[in-house]
Amino acid sequence: MFEIVTVSALTAFLAAVGNGAAGEVGKQVLVSTGALVRRTLGREAPLPSTPEGWELLARQMQPRLAEDPRYGDEFARLVRSLPEVAALRPGVGLPPATRDFTDRQAVLKQLRREATRAAAGRPRVALLYGPPGIGTSAVALHWGADRIARYPDGQFYVDARDTAADNGLEPAAVLERLLRQMGLEPGLMPPTEVGREETYRRLTAGRRALVVIDHASSVAQVRGLIPATPEVFLLVVASGPAFLLEAERIAVPPLKDRDAVELLRKVAGPEPVARAKPHMPALLDGCAGNAFALKAAAVRLLTGEQPLADVTDPHPVRGMAQDACRRLRPEAARLCRLTALGGWPAFDARLAGEAAGVAREDAARMLTEAADVQLLEPVGDGRYRFRPEVRRYLADAAGPEHGIAECAAAVSRVLDGLLHQALHAARAALSQSWRTECVLDGASPYANESEGMTALLAEAGNLVRAVSVAEEYGHIDTALWLARALWPLQLKAGYWDDTLPALRIAARCADEHHPGTRLAGALHFQLGHCLGELRQWEQAEGAVRAAVSCERAAGHVRGEASSVEMLGLLCLYQWRWDEAYERFGEAERVYGRIGPGEEGARDLPRALALIQRHQGRALRGAGELTESVNRLEVARDFFAEQGEAYNLARTLTDLAETLHDAGDDAAALTKITEAERLLAPERAAPHLAYLAGLRERCGA
Repeated sequence: MFEIVTVSALTAFLAAVGNGAAGEVGKQVLVSTGALVRRTLGREAPLPSTPEGWELLARQMQPRLAEDPRYGDEFARLVRSLPEVAALRPGVGLPPATRDFTDRQAVLKQLRREATRAAAGRPRVALLYGPPGIGTSAVALHWGADRIARYPDGQFYVDARDTAADNGLEPAAVLERLLRQMGLEPGLMPPTEVGREETYRRLTAGRRALVVIDHASSVAQVRGLIPATPEVFLLVVASGPAFLLEAERIAVPPLKDRDAVELLRKVAGPEPVARAKPHMPALLDGCAGNAFALKAAAVRLLTGEQPLADVTDPHPVRGMAQDACRRLRPEAARLCRLTALGGWPAFDARLAGEAAGVAREDAARMLTEAADVQLLEPVGDGRYRFRPEVRRYLADAAGPEHGIAECAAAVSRVLDGLLHQALHAARAALSQSWRTECVLDGASPYANESEGMTALLAEAGNLVRAVSVAEEYGHIDTALWLARALWPLQLKAGYWDDTLPALRIAARCADEHHPGTRLAGALHFQLGHCLGELRQWEQAEGAVRAAVSCERAAGHVRGEASSVEMLGLLCLYQWRWDEAYERFGEAERVYGRIGPGEEGARDLPRALALIQRHQGRALRGAGELTESVNRLEVARDFFAEQGEAYNLARTLTDLAETLHDAGDDAAALTKITEAERLLAPERAAPHLAYLAGLRERCGA
């Protein structure tokens, strides 16, 4: 008999499915659950979008499950077969703490008090805050490094400034990165913020772990991380004033002069500090107890220089940046100022060289020089980044130092370089897709799909950032084509949270500057795809309908058909089976307008086979099981003939589901076995796990 008998438990299960894993397996679970809901109620019941909607659906289903054991048993089997979230894994831990940590005993005592106090029903949360460069991050990392044994289930770290957006990561993106740190497989990542928060709570329930969110800028970024289990300690670090988080607020004050001198000795050594004694009052006054400024000053002392001489900016971090620029060669300081203009999340010698208009080899040497004077910090793989306050100083200084025209030219060169790189990489990553076709200049630097994806992944943050920079500087076409080049990141890497802001900008710009064109249609399609993957259904449908209108206005038949097909998929995943079937039929008719030799004719048989598969899935949801099997078998035969193992395995899975619904478990088990033979364990683990659960549902 069905184990879930209460409305609350049934509500929780249905909501978990609705907010569950993204990707193909998550969609398969969603469609299977919707089909079972339809069979249980005897009518179509669209996917709810609110907690109240899930509860209403559960109340409607509960009496049917109680009175008919068949449906109760089937739901029980479906629940047991769903892929489970793996246990919490310790992860890579926190970044290394600094060797030069000095004092902060009062702050550390406050942290220890909050982390070890009696829980008494209150979550353990601390908010470290202080002005930029004061050492808030250093305190958090030092404290965590000294307490590894206290948190045997892991220490987890997310840098909320590690994004292309000016205001840091969105709350859903913070959760996504944290869950990745906790070992959640990409195929099990929930697409919604609610689903991610629930997964976070399941993973941390009853655990002893430390969660550090660095460079947080708002309550919204971390509110969903407040622990519900007493032995999880959330440590939030804000580089700036405190915000209204329910936490123990702990200010990190400036270092006292005695401790500031001790820090100088740790970094530079006692002899350079002793030699600088005549200048020490001015140095300490200029650094104002700021740990970053003091460490940069210590580096100057090592070379016998007098730090902060003739500096006019009173802010210690900006003053140290001003001092560093004066100590660099003029061409190196110019490179740093021009590179800072775009606000790039991380950059290498290639990007910096384009900003300054110099050879990559020269740029590499200048970046090394700038890192030596603490003007930028290495992040690995030959890439660097600026501290936010340093970048703002450099960007502010660029105009007065070099003029508006030179600054604009620097940004244009970077945008052109990123666009050239992105278009070639996108084409290599999806060489068979018409959505990455464009006119390319020169030979591609990428030999294969792997090289193309690697390049896109490495520059993903800069590419997303470049879309908004291009719009700001009036390079509209560049912004649009940069967004087009994000398609492989959406389709193959699941970068939906990352690319969504750029796609919103690009779709809006396309409507303003190129309405009713293929380019506008393609961008609305990408935006709709991204929103659909994140299960923002209403917005996704709006974007895809706009894509249909643009493609139709442009006379682009293949684009129109593909967009109508996407509308059908959005209906399918919302359990609107009849409407989904109608949209797939419409897409089939539009595809039928493609004549021999016309654009898309070569790919037409495959497109029509996919339509057959989608129609079979919609018919299954509507309870038309015999016709569903017929459509799915047509698609299966095509993919088998073409040797498309991936699509063949997916279609066989659909067939097995439909045959199981029809009561033919023996035939369903045969299809499951055929699908399993086509899938490589190292590349299709989530699909294989789903097939194992489906086998259990079939009674094997």
